[in-house]
Parts: sequence; C-alpha cells; structure tokens
Amino acid sequence: MFDIMVKGGVLMWPILLCSIISVAIILERLYHFHRIRINIPGFFSLIRNLLQKKKVKEALDLCQDTPAPIARILACGIQNHKEDTTVQEKVLSRIGSWEVRGLEKHLRGLAIIGNITPLIGLLGTVVGMIKAFAKIQELGGRVDASVLAGGIWEALLTTAAGLTVAIPTLVAYHYFESKIDNMSCWMKEVASELLEFLGRKVAIPEIEHGKEDKNYGI
Repeated sequence: MFDIMVKGGVLMWPILLCSIISVAIILERLYHFHRIRINIPGFFSLIRNLLQKKKVKEALDLCQDTPAPIARILACGIQNHKEDTTVQEKVLSRIGSWEVRGLEKHLRGLAIIGNITPLIGLLGTVVGMIKAFAKIQELGGRVDASVLAGGIWEALLTTAAGLTVAIPTLVAYHYFESKIDNMSCWMKEVASELLEFLGRKVAIPEIEHGKEDKNYGI
C-alpha cells in the first residue's frame, strides 16, 4: 500500500486524506439517521390519539423524549396550539427548516470530496505524464518501451485512486440526499395534518409544566 502511495506521487496523499474524511462523514451520518429513525405514521397516530384524549402533557413529553425531527415538529405545534394558524405555520416552517439544515450537516463536504478527488487524480496523472515525456526528451527519444509503460501506469495511479474515492462518496451523498428529501416530505405532511387537526378547534387543555419543556415558540 505504501509503495503504491509513493509511486503515485505527492498528490496521492490529498486523495488519501479525502478518503479518510469521506469515511468519517459517512459513518457519522449513518449513525445519525439510524438514531433518529422512527415509524412516522405510527408515531403521529399515537400523538394524535393522545391529544384527542386530552392527554397533552403525555403527548408533549413523548415528543420531547423522542430524538427525531418529526417529534420536535410535533412538540412545536403542540406548544403553539393556541396561536393563530398563520403564526403556527410560520413557527412550524422555521423549525422545519432548522431540522433540514441539521439533516444536511456535513453533506456539502461529501459533495466537495466527490467532485474534487477525480480532479486531483487527473492532475496527478497529467503531472506524471509530463515527467515521463520530459524524461524521454532528456534521453533524446532513446527509451525502452517497458520503461515508458511503467512510467505511464504509475502516473495513472492517481486517477484510479481519485475515482475509487469519488464513486462511493457520491453514491453515499445521493443516498443521504434521498433520505433527507423523504424526511422533508414527511415533515411537511405531518405539520400540515397537525395544523388541520388543531384547526378543528379541538379543546386542548393548558400544558402542565411538570418537567423541563423545550420551548419552540416565537
């Protein structure tokens, strides 16, 4: 492995660094999405049933104890249920945007790595080819074909390394992007259904502040 890094030239090291950062981001995002994974339809149905039974404190506690964006949006809606519908929409939109930004954390780094590593690899190959042909000119064209082939494959190592890093990185980036799009759609749907539910003038009693509440109000 070390011999390949040396033969590939100095630009192999930035590619290696990019691969380490990429793996770290992918593992962190996988853990994050696993941690916030819940059965969204089932969870929302449970919260709605609790509200219908006037168990607002239990519903809010359940939302605050669940580490998921959907739960935080529902907690926000419950805490602002006495506000005007327009105000509720603004508050839910704000918390929704904040949650999406949290889901997108570090993904820009994956996109950058996926785009620049092939370019770094190509640059390394170009530099290697320049050196190889400069050596041919220095020898006046009297060079063995096997020597020339060896120089070329060593120059191509950086391109191969760049693509090896870029391809899985871009696959992971688009995978996370699709999960965020899906979760964003769920957040909009849940927020809309919650506003519709609260808009039916369902009598919801005041919330008892028996435990620490996370205030999502304005």
